[in-house]
Amino acid sequence: MPYGKLSRRPQVRYTDTHIWMADPDCLTYPHTQGHLAGQIKSRTDPPRRSQAVFHRAIQMTNTQSRQIILASASGIRAAMLENAGLVFAVQPGRIDEQAVKESLLAGGGKARDLADTLAEMKALKISDRNPDALVIGADQVLECDGRVFSKPETPADAMAQLQFLSGKTHSLHAAAVVCENGQPIWRHVGAVRLTMHDISDSYLTDYIARNWDSVRHAVGCYKIEAEGVRLFSRIDGDFFHILGLPLIELLTWLRIRGDIPA
Repeated sequence: MPYGKLSRRPQVRYTDTHIWMADPDCLTYPHTQGHLAGQIKSRTDPPRRSQAVFHRAIQMTNTQSRQIILASASGIRAAMLENAGLVFAVQPGRIDEQAVKESLLAGGGKARDLADTLAEMKALKISDRNPDALVIGADQVLECDGRVFSKPETPADAMAQLQFLSGKTHSLHAAAVVCENGQPIWRHVGAVRLTMHDISDSYLTDYIARNWDSVRHAVGCYKIEAEGVRLFSRIDGDFFHILGLPLIELLTWLRIRGDIPA
């Protein structure tokens, strides 16, 4: 099939078996099986930017009634939706997260509210440009003893975070907001409680040295689907929430609405 002329807005062409999406801002990620079995480096591991402008040609195995856009650059979120059989495009909703975080927390906002706000802002940014699509925004926030954490900028930051979390229970708040026509129409925030062992500094030093390339993308400096699981003595909550998306709740809502086959 020949490719059409590209523009700044997504171009979508449907056939009986394929959807073709063209957008210079779209991202690609590996289209293989087994993403949740360790092929994704972390729950926030970024996908690769393609040299081509075509996101990908997706084989449609089911009838899907609506165009879906994931407004997140997270490779693991894309992998979760892909493995669930959804047909979607990726257009990251880029916002100034640090400015939003500082403003909301200064006003007394909670970690849960921050995750929900960031997810909504990302979805709204993309929904304004794609009013007929269902746009999924998502974010995740870690909270411990009233303190909200960001991704580490250096190995020293990672060490400080892990030392603070060692021997304590912290919460991960995973939020998703779906927007349509520039308005939020569904939202969910799930929380997971994770308790770390008391961990020696010597082990943490070696752990960060071995895993820095991947844990640098993850708030909390761990990936539960890899060596990071050894840091924990107890986990209470949904596995998909730890990866950064309330997947079961989202799929259930799409199913009830008839947007995906039931």
